[in-house]
Amino acid sequence: MHTVWKGAISFGLVHVPVKMFSATEDKDISMRYIHKECTTPLNFVRKCQTCEREVEWEEIARGYEYEPGAFVLFEKDELDQLGGEASKEIKILDFVQLTDIDPIYFQKTYFLAPNETGANAYNLLLEAMKQTGKIGIAKVSIRTKSSLAAIRVIDNCIAMETIFYPDEIRSVEQVPNLPEQSNVNDKELQMAKMLIEQLTTPFEPEKYKDEYREAVLHAIEQKVSGHQVSVAPEPQKTNVIDLMSALQASLEATKPVTEKAAGTASKPKAKKSAKDKDKSAKETVS
Repeated sequence: MHTVWKGAISFGLVHVPVKMFSATEDKDISMRYIHKECTTPLNFVRKCQTCEREVEWEEIARGYEYEPGAFVLFEKDELDQLGGEASKEIKILDFVQLTDIDPIYFQKTYFLAPNETGANAYNLLLEAMKQTGKIGIAKVSIRTKSSLAAIRVIDNCIAMETIFYPDEIRSVEQVPNLPEQSNVNDKELQMAKMLIEQLTTPFEPEKYKDEYREAVLHAIEQKVSGHQVSVAPEPQKTNVIDLMSALQASLEATKPVTEKAAGTASKPKAKKSAKDKDKSAKETVS
């Protein structure tokens, strides 16, 4: 499997170096634009390299390269008929629980709205799914692409999420260097679980921002205004090598503010007893 990214998973000050691999693969039949007159593949400007001229859309077919330089050609109508595009149907096959579907299957979300004459049926399906808590598993063809889909309710709207077919999900067995057994230190495990609990909050998507996009937009504004773009230096990362130390430091850093304040508050002075007061008074007189 090809490594697409290297980095680390971090929680608190703990960093787990990882490699990233694509968990899915696209099993579409790859087609290229072909000049029908000479069956030459076209580049992005639709110029035929053999005829040395630009090719009009009506001269173009789709071709599958079954061996180097050899293509089988398809007209758009043939592909539309094979893919069932003409039916324009989202066919629900089953109803399941949303929690039954692993997130790895999801691709892209679409909102679905009723047309002028379909409001009653739309509302019926919407309300039925709301009250049963079920989602539909459907088949749909979009632009000759056949796909499975999950039909569910999002904020009083019926939504469709395209999902991968099972044979498009790569097996984790293809991921190299996975540990055969999870041998961990019990004390470190307990601290890691405590850290997870301290970092656990309700999901609030609005609090997460794309800092990179914001930085790029700011840089664009700076350049448009004729200013020099200045980049803030990256903060120094604590190079904590010892795992136990990293966990302990993370637990301290993620303690609720009230606990920190309670721990650092100065202790009240102990009140003097009557005997101590009497002793102090005698020392003062003498």
